[in-house]
Amino acid sequence: MIRATYHVETPCPIAEVAAMMAGEQSAGTFVRVEGETDALRDRFGARVVETTQIGESPAPSLRSAWAERKGLDGPCGIFRVVIDYPEDNVGVNLPTLASVVAGNLYDLGEVTGLKLIDVTLTSDYRRRYPMPVQGIAGTRASLGVQDRPIFGTIIKPNIGLSPDQIAALVARLAQAGADFVKDDEIAGTHPHAPVDARIRAVMDVVRRHQDRTGKLVMVAFNITDETDAMRRHADLIEAEGGSCAMVSLNWCGLSAVESLRRHTGLAIHGHRNGYGGMGRHPLLGMGVRAYQALYRLAGIDHMHVHGMGGKFSDLDQDVTEAARHCLTAMADEDRVMPVFSSGQWAGTLPHTLRQIDSDDLMFLCGGGIMAHPGGPAAGLASLRQAHEAVRAGTPLDQAACDRPELAAALATFGKG
Repeated sequence: MIRATYHVETPCPIAEVAAMMAGEQSAGTFVRVEGETDALRDRFGARVVETTQIGESPAPSLRSAWAERKGLDGPCGIFRVVIDYPEDNVGVNLPTLASVVAGNLYDLGEVTGLKLIDVTLTSDYRRRYPMPVQGIAGTRASLGVQDRPIFGTIIKPNIGLSPDQIAALVARLAQAGADFVKDDEIAGTHPHAPVDARIRAVMDVVRRHQDRTGKLVMVAFNITDETDAMRRHADLIEAEGGSCAMVSLNWCGLSAVESLRRHTGLAIHGHRNGYGGMGRHPLLGMGVRAYQALYRLAGIDHMHVHGMGGKFSDLDQDVTEAARHCLTAMADEDRVMPVFSSGQWAGTLPHTLRQIDSDDLMFLCGGGIMAHPGGPAAGLASLRQAHEAVRAGTPLDQAACDRPELAAALATFGKG
């Protein structure tokens, strides 16, 4: 079975609403129709597992023309609803799976708030979808980093640089010791910096650095585009010796990401920009566990989770939940690398590591590396020093006494 968990607000009896949800998304509709036999319902009908009240709203959170026509403008119950859907209703079809667990549920008149919280699958069913090609182990092996987080940064300025300027910046970051460098989410195939020109220019300096040092820096080129273009860009990255492609998941969609996964052996760096539109409201959209489960079925290798104490709206508990979900296998070794970013620096690393209780993460700092007063090399050194301090159980301010790069980071970024 495919199990979906929801938070549902309704002014109506929850048993009736949950049964309607199960019917709407499986073998039923608002009236019984010809051919809808008991045997068909038994085989293909969804089953309500749980309806538990978890709160109450004084008034509907979202408008419903249906509820307004009925005069249902008073208090609404908020419920945890769990529904099991037969796997045979989906087969192996990721967009259909998403349609089944979400679909028209958001539009039901009896519902004045609905959020898909989680989607859980049997391990056998999960194996029928693409797995990560590199995941955590492959990403570490590619970078030669095994005993600490992967430290990296983002191309800044994020737009306006020519391919040669971007390549020069990547060369500087590689020399400084970065493990990983990524394009920003708004970096597309601009007239001033077409993606194919960026790939060629950047990979030239990456190969030169690897020839000199033996270290391959992973660069996540943003190839977000229509599906055929993404395939072409991925082919060019591979031909140039690259190892990673970045995709803005929400704007490409499940099908395009799954198609890209089946086409390429590159690590797919999943950027979730726009997820706030789905996730920020407590009674609308999709929770991070459900969201990540669907995109993990598309076979991504890395997933952005934002950051602790960063510049975005996420609570630390939200970021922790997202990262721990990435690090929990759905089947076999299908864990994905959580990617922390947004206002991160050496001072936010200890809390992150305590919350996640794992070094299996990417820790990306824009200003925390690029704006370090000692330059990018000092910014990266401050991250490694912060990690060493955490391992030794030493507070950062004490560790900074004989680590000037960390001391400078604390003085510069710790003021806020």
